[in-house]
Amino acid sequence: MISLNQVSVQFNGKFLFNNISFLANPKDRIGLVGKNGAGKSTLLKVIAGQLEAESGVISKPSGATIGYLSQDIKPKAGKTIFDETYSALEELQELDVKLKDYTKQLETRTDYETDSYMELIQDMHVANERFSLLGGDTADAEVEKVLMGLGFMRKDLTRKMEEFSGGWQMRVELAKILVQRPDVLLLDEPTNHLDILSIEWLEEFLKIHTGTVILVSHDRAFLDNITNRTIDITLGRINDYKVPYSKYVSQRAERIALQMASYENQQKYIADTERFIDRFRSKASKATQVQSRIKALDKIERIQVEEQDNSVMRLRFPPAPRAGKVVVLAESVSKSYGDLEVLKNVDLMLDRGEKVAFLGKNGEGKTTFSKIVVGELDYTGKMELGHNVSMGYYAQDQAESLDSNKTVFETLDDVARGDVRKRLRDILGSFLFGGDDVDKKVSVLSGGERGRLALAKLLLEPVNLLILDEPTNHLDMHSKDVLKQALKNYDGAMIIVSHDRDFLSGLTEKVYEFKDKNVKEHIGDVYEFLDKVKANSIQEFSQKPKAVEEKPTSHKESKEEQKARKSLEKEIRIAKNQSERLEKEISTIEKEIADLDELMLDAEAYKEALEERDVFKEYQQKQQLLDGKMAEWEEAVNKHETLSSQ
Repeated sequence: MISLNQVSVQFNGKFLFNNISFLANPKDRIGLVGKNGAGKSTLLKVIAGQLEAESGVISKPSGATIGYLSQDIKPKAGKTIFDETYSALEELQELDVKLKDYTKQLETRTDYETDSYMELIQDMHVANERFSLLGGDTADAEVEKVLMGLGFMRKDLTRKMEEFSGGWQMRVELAKILVQRPDVLLLDEPTNHLDILSIEWLEEFLKIHTGTVILVSHDRAFLDNITNRTIDITLGRINDYKVPYSKYVSQRAERIALQMASYENQQKYIADTERFIDRFRSKASKATQVQSRIKALDKIERIQVEEQDNSVMRLRFPPAPRAGKVVVLAESVSKSYGDLEVLKNVDLMLDRGEKVAFLGKNGEGKTTFSKIVVGELDYTGKMELGHNVSMGYYAQDQAESLDSNKTVFETLDDVARGDVRKRLRDILGSFLFGGDDVDKKVSVLSGGERGRLALAKLLLEPVNLLILDEPTNHLDMHSKDVLKQALKNYDGAMIIVSHDRDFLSGLTEKVYEFKDKNVKEHIGDVYEFLDKVKANSIQEFSQKPKAVEEKPTSHKESKEEQKARKSLEKEIRIAKNQSERLEKEISTIEKEIADLDELMLDAEAYKEALEERDVFKEYQQKQQLLDGKMAEWEEAVNKHETLSSQ
């Protein structure tokens, strides 16, 4: 259990948080949320003891162990991946040394009857008990399991740390914390360098972890799957919600709406009371009532509406110039780094306006292929761009590779051409760089600010092919939502590499899976792909043996029959996933229509809403959208039933 009582931290005379208090209990799964710069990472450092609070008290149980994963690590060298991870088990290593020493002494000593000999045996027994209690007998297997869960191959475990990039070394740091199984896990953006499969493994690990977990993440799906509490840091204060992220969003909106309604009612009461006092203050016959109302006003506890930080990035991509029908054509593309072959005979075609996701474990070639399309890497095979194709590219390390010595304005001004230079301040303003912010050096920007600045560079000229490699790593929730909507509205072709399932959902219509040096096409969005991968895995490991038991047969499928069966199974999965996706969409639209119904029944609220939008037109549009989705759902269900009966 960790207790924070009236804790304050400030930088440059401004409070990041002021007099905040909360209690983290065992088995709590707490997500810290808020805009970039709100103080989430700072709060983790304060709890971890790496940063001292200006005031307040932080209480931790005596002997409690804390594991802290920072966003920033120092590169390691010298040890193998396995040895570096095992080095985190310091007590086990010390016990192992002691046990070896005790064993050596027992082999050479002969004073069996002495007190010191009996003391040695007792010490060895205690050390053995402690070694077993800490899992020393299975520690090697545990280290290997965690490393492989985080995406390492077994052959990687004996390779040196310096052979791996910063992202992979970050995985080792995470593994070192997980194998210790501390009482409190403090994780700052743990999914930033993980692929989707590794994120899912981490989710399962954290679900069964027996201690407290406090984490910062901009991955909405990860937060929803892990947390049972959400602490919102806004403008120096915190609000504690006992729900995961998505429920927190709706509860917060309801809370503020209730606050506003109560505030307005109270203000009306105060105004009416003050009018009564002013009107009858001079009349002796009303003196008692006037005094009574004055006292009532003095006693009233004034309602304050929770202050909100409503600043949000505004983003709209310029219309895409018209390109040829085929935007990218790859045939037999292969790429090796020395003896390491990453891609082998890859075929891929991207049409005009098509939006696709590249998924797969890290190291399988997603970024490599993206760089081949952009023209940054050599390769063998054929890679062609279509007629009139113009590209915008956001590299995985784009935010980190900005020139630290330049100002925000200079960063854009150096690459801008033509009339767009006259609009640079407007563009920067839409990315929340206003006033003096444009003169800040890149070196003092936060990770989120660098990410926004790197994205701003993409708007300097119209393009019809966007290639985005992990564009959301440093963006807060609001900025990610804005970027996602802008990409939905973008009318050009797009390739996006991302591990963020919620961000990808509904954004792309096709997934290319990078695996075993090749690329496999999957129709549908990210959740349909993940369902399919999981189904294949279950079929592989459990259904096939059962099928052999239930349906013994001497008939061997021909290649044509096998191909037809697999094609049918694929169509059934697609139809099933489509119907389930449409069910979710229909449920969301029905709730939106119900909310509009409720709004239109409230005459005062309806009148107020009409000042900002045409509610009835919005209602009609939602109803038409619902009718269309219902028709699509019925078609998908009928198709699934027809195919399943074949």
